[in-house]
Amino acid sequence: MSLKIGIVGLPNVGKSTLFNALTKKKVDISNYPFCTIEPNVGIVPVPDQRLSELARLSRSKKVIPAVVEFVDIAGLVKGAAEGEGLGNKFLSHIKEVDAIAEVVRVFEDKEITHVSGSPDQISDIEVLEYELILKDLETVSKRIESIERDVRAHKKGAEDEMVLLEKTKSELESGHLLLKSHFNSDGNLRLLTEKPIIYLFNISEKQLQNHWQPDVSIKNKLGTASWVNISAKIESELSELGEEEKKEYLKTFGLEESGLDQLIRESYKTLGLITFFTTGEDETRAWTVPQGSAAPRAGRAIHSDFEEKLIRAEVIQWQKLIAAQSLGEPRSKGREAGSWSRARELGWLRTEGKEYLVRDGDVIEFKI
Repeated sequence: MSLKIGIVGLPNVGKSTLFNALTKKKVDISNYPFCTIEPNVGIVPVPDQRLSELARLSRSKKVIPAVVEFVDIAGLVKGAAEGEGLGNKFLSHIKEVDAIAEVVRVFEDKEITHVSGSPDQISDIEVLEYELILKDLETVSKRIESIERDVRAHKKGAEDEMVLLEKTKSELESGHLLLKSHFNSDGNLRLLTEKPIIYLFNISEKQLQNHWQPDVSIKNKLGTASWVNISAKIESELSELGEEEKKEYLKTFGLEESGLDQLIRESYKTLGLITFFTTGEDETRAWTVPQGSAAPRAGRAIHSDFEEKLIRAEVIQWQKLIAAQSLGEPRSKGREAGSWSRARELGWLRTEGKEYLVRDGDVIEFKI
């Protein structure tokens, strides 16, 4: 599975600049509301040093990282759910994503206009999330209208669904995001306010140097949601640098990782995702699965046969496999000569059955 994140925000908060930096895919960033008239999609490799080390160990011909799919959604404004600007059309695109990255402008720039005059983080968050709530209310109300006939006909399950829909509508009318109020609908409507939100505070270079943090009132607004400080301007500059240059540039701000790296890490954490690996001479590859996945479910990420026909899995944590290389030659030779055979002799390579729960960092060979 690949992770899909929708980047949303008010116009001129730096959303498309950030998208360009993250994906190196150029989109229109003119200083004009609604300039992004189609959702733009960019595929970004997940940075993972473990993958590189495993590839070196196996002398792999190919290295295939896990990926994140970013979807750039046109800037929303107050009234988007009623069709103001182009917002209503683009709200529907958010239904397809796993999580929402909500860009909130902090930086000040007189040359870049703000739809409300000047950035106000709490107000901007409320405007955007109010539009998500209105869109969900529209979706739920339409479903209520369509199911009324089934209720009158006493169709099985219709009354129960109507009760849940009415509760969902009431919760939305109270102005609460469903995720934050811990309310569960039936999930079939793919409601926007049920999706996890990661707040991206777009700060200036100076604010980054001064380690800007949201104040108490903003943190209260966020609740338990994840947030990341990110400078679209700096990310844009980083996107033009090589790996070593990136590291040196980040050091000047006292950072070890870019805003993109932080966003991806928070996304995996928020959505409960982990990474396991397969490695060999042909390729070393990272795979993304939900935390708590049993071996057959993890195997499905590779091929459906691995889920249906799995007999067993040979499993080792990635650092153990790397360490085995430095602990001498294995006694056995042939197909398994090297780290795998040495790890087996040391008792580090385990044989697991269908009930095994895959852990982050596992290197797995599936047997069918």
